[in-house]
Amino acid sequence: MEICFHLQDILPAAEKFWQQWPLQKVFAFHGNMGAGKTTFIHALCTAKGVTDTVGSPTFSIINEYAYPGGKVYHIDLYRLRDEEEALRAGVEDVLYSGELCLVEWPDRAPGIFPPATIALQIAVIDPETRKITQISDS
Repeated sequence: MEICFHLQDILPAAEKFWQQWPLQKVFAFHGNMGAGKTTFIHALCTAKGVTDTVGSPTFSIINEYAYPGGKVYHIDLYRLRDEEEALRAGVEDVLYSGELCLVEWPDRAPGIFPPATIALQIAVIDPETRKITQISDS
């Protein structure tokens, strides 16, 4: 799977994303600093109908938002050193909650993700274009 989009068309790209994976729950977003992980996750939340203010959970680690189908957890592992820290922060409990989980910097704690996690890479093509590629589905 691959989605390439201009930033001005990020919402249609997010809608296409959800059409691709209507039932999956856990998504791990890999990408360099500034690639647009948080921006795309914001668009994914908007496409799901989240009305709360969506912000980066860099310092809180986990942000929770309500949407018409349940909850969305936006998780940012950037500040964590390892899996032990992620476990202490309650990340594993959220990942196995059955709710939608959108995770930035999953490489900080790779061993705690459920088997059905969809791993994705976000890459900068040019200042206005991004490409999301599926790395794996587990």
